[in-house]
Amino acid sequence: MLLVIGACFCSSVALGAQTSDTQTSEANTSWTSTTASQGDNANPTRTLESHTQTGNRTLDKRSVQRRGPNGSFEPYQDVETETVQVDPSTTRTTTRMFAQDANGAKTLVQVIDEEKHTLPGGDSKVVRATSNPDVNGRLQLVQRQIEETKKISEDMEETKATVMIPSINGGLAPARKVEERRTRGADNTVASQKTTLLPDGAGNWQVSEVRLATTKQEGKNSSTEEQVSRPDSEGKLGEVSRTVSKQSENASGDKRNTVETYSLDIPGSSRDGSLHLVERATTVQRTSSIGQQTTEQKVEQQNLGDPSSGLQVTTVTTDTVRPSPFGAQSTRTVRARDADGRLGIISVDIANSINIQAIQVQIAPSEKPK
Repeated sequence: MLLVIGACFCSSVALGAQTSDTQTSEANTSWTSTTASQGDNANPTRTLESHTQTGNRTLDKRSVQRRGPNGSFEPYQDVETETVQVDPSTTRTTTRMFAQDANGAKTLVQVIDEEKHTLPGGDSKVVRATSNPDVNGRLQLVQRQIEETKKISEDMEETKATVMIPSINGGLAPARKVEERRTRGADNTVASQKTTLLPDGAGNWQVSEVRLATTKQEGKNSSTEEQVSRPDSEGKLGEVSRTVSKQSENASGDKRNTVETYSLDIPGSSRDGSLHLVERATTVQRTSSIGQQTTEQKVEQQNLGDPSSGLQVTTVTTDTVRPSPFGAQSTRTVRARDADGRLGIISVDIANSINIQAIQVQIAPSEKPK
């Protein structure tokens, strides 16, 4: 049995000295958190996170540490994300990922630069560039993605994305295109068609996948059905999988979400040309009168030893969040089916969070000298 116990501390403190003409600013905020986990069969890790916002600049840092041979924690992976609101319509985000080299030094392994422009009428354009260092440490562009969203009408919008990678002739060449159109119907339905195209080597674009999705909303209840089609060996497009999701909420506020996945492929069996139910995930969320929230997710999958026997429960995950005057304590318990068919506990994760919204100190004006 693997037992994982984690502790998380989050705080956000704002100290303000108020006088009759003091103005407070909500643009500058910061918080830090630490999550530690350990287990009998896993190498203990520790994750340090921080968030700092100053004016139009936000910096998020995430550092993962693992226990080294000498028993102390040592750096393993670092991610830094800087977001700058250049102007009301432009946001620039830079993500830097670091790892440890053979000598234990912090080394840059990837940089992702993203710039998003919001255009008049609700249109937008996103340019995302990914660079990796070469053997000499110089950054080289390895991928660029351009994504444009246009509002066709009041109830329809279209997104076109092109992914480009370095070509053998130098420069960048398109490697993948994705086109998606979303339409809102009069009966609270949203339909979308997402098509992925790949080059065939002769300068032509061929359909690689088509996803059709329809979402219906009826009060607090909703349902979504997505069909995925791909070309067969002869190039004929055919449905290969289907996902049906249903969300509901009763008068007490309890929520239920069921996701069923159908596929042409059944583990341990050959295709027969029909879709078969291969997985069902059921999530139930309840909130008690004192604010305690319990969420249980049960996953059922095909029995690999006997596919004809239908679905069986493979994992059960239970999350419990208990509020307190100063924060909350959350517990996650994961149970999985073992070789004997029994559901045993494989991990328990406990986190404590403390949130301090603001502390304001009143300072009386100093007395004037007499």
